[in-house]
Amino acid sequence: MAPFHIPFLGKDEDKLPDGVARPTWVILDVTGPYPERQPGNPLQALLNREDTLEALEARIEKLRGADWLHGVLVRISEFTASPAAAHAVRQMLARLAKDKRVVAHLPQLTMTALLAASGAQEITAPESADVLVPGFATQPTYLGAFLKKHGIEFENLRIREYKAALTRFSQDHMDEANREQLTAYLTGLETAWALDLAAARGVSEDVARAWLSGDLTSAHAAQAAGLITKVAYEDELVGPGTRPLAAVIDLLMPRRGNAKAGRVAVVSLVGTIVPGKSKNNPLPLPLLGGPQAGSDTVVAALKHAKKDDKTKAIVLYVNSGGGSALASDLIWREVATSEKPVVAVMGEYAASGGYYVLTHAKHVVASPYTLTGSIGVVSGKPVLQEFNARHGLNPEPVGNERALMYSAARPFSDDERAHVEKGISEVYDRFVSRVAEGRKLTTERVNEIGRGRIWSGLDALELGLVDELGDLRAGIERACELAGLPYDAPTWNAAPAKTGPLPEFVQEAARAAQVTVWPFGRERVLTWLDQEVKVR
Repeated sequence: MAPFHIPFLGKDEDKLPDGVARPTWVILDVTGPYPERQPGNPLQALLNREDTLEALEARIEKLRGADWLHGVLVRISEFTASPAAAHAVRQMLARLAKDKRVVAHLPQLTMTALLAASGAQEITAPESADVLVPGFATQPTYLGAFLKKHGIEFENLRIREYKAALTRFSQDHMDEANREQLTAYLTGLETAWALDLAAARGVSEDVARAWLSGDLTSAHAAQAAGLITKVAYEDELVGPGTRPLAAVIDLLMPRRGNAKAGRVAVVSLVGTIVPGKSKNNPLPLPLLGGPQAGSDTVVAALKHAKKDDKTKAIVLYVNSGGGSALASDLIWREVATSEKPVVAVMGEYAASGGYYVLTHAKHVVASPYTLTGSIGVVSGKPVLQEFNARHGLNPEPVGNERALMYSAARPFSDDERAHVEKGISEVYDRFVSRVAEGRKLTTERVNEIGRGRIWSGLDALELGLVDELGDLRAGIERACELAGLPYDAPTWNAAPAKTGPLPEFVQEAARAAQVTVWPFGRERVLTWLDQEVKVR
């Protein structure tokens, strides 16, 4: 029989060796930031040019099922994903490694690239590889002094001392409570990293921790320390039977799920939680740029999944630092009243309102690297009184002063401040009761671990805020178990049912044009972690 030739590899020198019908190795490129899911909205999906974890997992599952494939060379280059996303890649490669030989090749030995690669049996790097294994850190910038210099004060009313949502605007430095929680969070990330790398490389946790302080500067030093398997250039790893993934895509048969018993819906909640419809704010604003998860849109998606006869369980994927207290509560209600089991899966963030929405899920899965918790409430406003005076601006109030309580023209009065503090205290008590009821904890315990404090997913598991450490695949498997479905049951991305005279992509385009600096409507009480904790 004549050997099978790979489609569109026309040159003779690109033919497979004699006697080899199909490639024995495939090269899989992993590069970029890797958001979790493809946007459910048609317009956002069309405009999205970033590869997703969802798409990567689909490719890896096809490679797992290719009986003609011996191994996969995974090139992890310019990898800018979060630690939570890197951990998800790790889990995918570990599943692949159960069926195939997996070798990861890293031109840059960074914290997140190594974490992603740790799912492979072997890790290689070129002799000239950059080695950057310094642990994790973050560096928020405080604007209080800058704003005050320009005549802008910031009213910051919060519950409680760890709730740092607005402190970078109201203060000129980090307070001790915030420093304490950020230090603990980063320590949790380094512990999770050491545990993951130790398990992957077959060493003790102490050895893995030593890599963070071992001053490794070269690929050879990393190999000597046991961090990587081999120092090699890519051409030394690629044989004549190796082809890039694009060249073998026609050979990869889709893995068909067992659709007879039912399916699992995945509903995504990504971005700042706001009232109304979901949209994306394209402006690079320090507070409000990026995706916004509207309560109307998320609730409609959940309702669609709940009404779908074929859907037997729902996975709520949350990557959000929260936002509107009202919008968070409306989404929470839809989860809490679902007769179908809901499993929540946390991404990079599931904090404040992002945690509120999932408290009553039947099962909660977090990455060890998820930033979660922040059970607290905040309100406030900028005060432009001095700014206005400096620039000759003179706002003149007319009517009931209470109606102008949130005006930036003046500070809160004592009576108004007491009124706002009463309101956020009521929201905080409701937040605490939601967590206590959903997580089977006492309100005293929730208040003890709440107070606005953030936790790593690793710590959240010990505290009882989550049930399991894992990724989206683990969440889907738990949903299958709760619904009595096989693990290979199909999944679908649930979005709002199609309504209205205009196509959904036209409606989305109209919403995208309605950019607003304050997306929370008239609401000023927030369950929000506004500061992105970008670790390095």
